[in-house]
Amino acid sequence: MSGINRVLEEACLVRSLIHLSRLLVRGLLVLRLLVPGVLLVRMTAGAQASPRVDYHQHLLSPAAAQLLKQPRHFLARDLIKEMDAAGIRQAVILSLAYQYGNPNRAAVKDEYAQVRRENDWTAKQVALYPGRLIAFCGVDPLREYALTEIERCSRDPRLSTGLKLHFGNSDVNLDDAEQVRKLRAIFRAADSHHMAIVVHIHANVDHHRPYGKREAQIFLEQVLPAAPHVTVQVAHLAGGGGYDDPATDAALGVFLDAIAQHDPRVARLYFDISGVAGLGEWKSKKQLIALRIRQAGVHRILFGSDGAWTGFTPGRAVAAFHELPLTREEFAVIESNVAPYLKAR
Repeated sequence: MSGINRVLEEACLVRSLIHLSRLLVRGLLVLRLLVPGVLLVRMTAGAQASPRVDYHQHLLSPAAAQLLKQPRHFLARDLIKEMDAAGIRQAVILSLAYQYGNPNRAAVKDEYAQVRRENDWTAKQVALYPGRLIAFCGVDPLREYALTEIERCSRDPRLSTGLKLHFGNSDVNLDDAEQVRKLRAIFRAADSHHMAIVVHIHANVDHHRPYGKREAQIFLEQVLPAAPHVTVQVAHLAGGGGYDDPATDAALGVFLDAIAQHDPRVARLYFDISGVAGLGEWKSKKQLIALRIRQAGVHRILFGSDGAWTGFTPGRAVAAFHELPLTREEFAVIESNVAPYLKAR
């Protein structure tokens, strides 16, 4: 009898568990009907995963905030909060040290000392979150101390991954042969130290410097070949944020043609799309942006958002990125891309 009783008790328990599971399922269905957002969030999360890495980010030191006339600094802990909210695991932090060499701003006292201090501050902030933040050294490529600072950064394991250059901020003119010579030396130095390069190649907008197909061709033929062994990441899809400027599309076209022709000079060329979707009158250019991404090859595209203290947070950047008319498979490739310089870490 005890054996039968045990079987009966177990059968009763099974029936109870089945009944309970049915109630739970019904409860979830009711919850989804009562709270449509629950279902929407789950569907959105499945359809639109967050990028693994933000490849174009900045912090804002107290000194840089003062230099740029910003109301407050923006620290690593502030960025981590924004990354967590957006579901982003890692970020590449591009030092703003190049800002101190801006020739269109009032001269900075002890400029090179300030540059060193900014790069070191960035390195210390990034070191607070190992595995999540990666620092790039920043420098104005036209300053006399540029090669010295690259050499110094290459010896600091916190800064040796890469170099950030900003042609617009540094007022680089690719039509100037002497400046191109200096750029070649900078690219050669980064290459010799195995430092990846993130470069904002769009010329200065405020002073209407020349930029377009001709300047991109000069960069491709005379500057890029000086760094044949390292990743070169062209920021903002060769623009300056948004996709309003026709010169951006003309410049990008030079690189796309080289890619289509399997030009060895672009073998290690990547593009980040920070600020492309979400800034300016970009919505009318959605189809064009998507086309250019496909022409470049989605494996060459790196997600980025740029300085979050401006209000264009990683979360907003992800949302804008997901408005581009790309397929789910294309989004998945871009969101999971790992730049070679991160694979080497």
